[in-house]
Amino acid sequence: MMGTETLLEGFAASRRRRALFHALMLVLLVLLAGVAITLGTADLSVADAYLAVLAGLFPGQFTAPPMAENIVWNYRLHRVLFAIVAGLGLAIAGTVMQGILRNPLASPFTLGISSAAATGAAVAIVLGAGLVDGEFLIIGNAFVFALLAAGIIYAMARYRGMGAESMILAGIALMYLFSAVTSLLQYLGTSEEVQEIVFWMFGSLGRTDWTSLGIVTLIVALCTPYLIWRAWDLNALAEGDDIAESLGVPVKRSMTIFMLIASLITAAIICFTGTIGFIGLVAPHITRMAIGTDHRYLLPASGLVGALLLLGADSLARTLLAPTILPVGIMTAFLGVPFFIFLFLRGRGA
Repeated sequence: MMGTETLLEGFAASRRRRALFHALMLVLLVLLAGVAITLGTADLSVADAYLAVLAGLFPGQFTAPPMAENIVWNYRLHRVLFAIVAGLGLAIAGTVMQGILRNPLASPFTLGISSAAATGAAVAIVLGAGLVDGEFLIIGNAFVFALLAAGIIYAMARYRGMGAESMILAGIALMYLFSAVTSLLQYLGTSEEVQEIVFWMFGSLGRTDWTSLGIVTLIVALCTPYLIWRAWDLNALAEGDDIAESLGVPVKRSMTIFMLIASLITAAIICFTGTIGFIGLVAPHITRMAIGTDHRYLLPASGLVGALLLLGADSLARTLLAPTILPVGIMTAFLGVPFFIFLFLRGRGA
């Protein structure tokens, strides 16, 4: 009887801890978003920035200085919201990949998907070739090449025998292949083309707008509920293929679906932003340390952590060397590397 009561108390404590963590991340994200809107070369007060947001949402009921409304709605707000949605999507994609591959280093960045997108962008910049012409040439190429990488990983893993190790090996091989192709295109390109490739690979939110925000938000909003609905399958896959099959989970089909959805989310984000690493790698780790490994709670919580990390990195990128705006990919690397050094020192006994 005492053992049952202790077990129930443990479950209740875990629920409270998870609820508190979700609430804390959400509050911090809202507060940081409010601060991020005020950051920039134009000197806007917190009150003017918030009034500008309210005036845009409820015209006629709130009034704000015209300059503040123009700056917030045309330059800052979509960037802040894109950072939130992109960070959430990349973190969820990283959580899914780490779960199905049972590897703490799995992420869109380490599995070659980001490298493939960079190659697609380089092909568009240097060769001017792609499936879409005009202003969407680079974006379209990056998106197609990222999905192409996911398809090749799946095909190689299926040929070798579908499994976590096969997918990881295929992803690493593709990462080096696409990196080599990108380096070759940089060598062949002009100085202006090389500069554009390098800038794209740094990752930046400066190229986003309301249209790209709508596209990414739609894809993330459609994919995330399905992943949370299938969270039990992710839990089973994280325990191993044999255990998952014994619980009735179709391992190969589930791994394929999860991998393709995670790749779709990643491709939709990085085709607009360029390469942004470490978010899909670090956010799941932080969240597991706080609330455990149950994907029913890990997926949304990792998304909140990822959104907080990317928005924080972009806020720092806009303020550290103001008026110069640093690429956000550089800031995420600076934030991610110390965290992994901490993980290495903390877990050296393992």
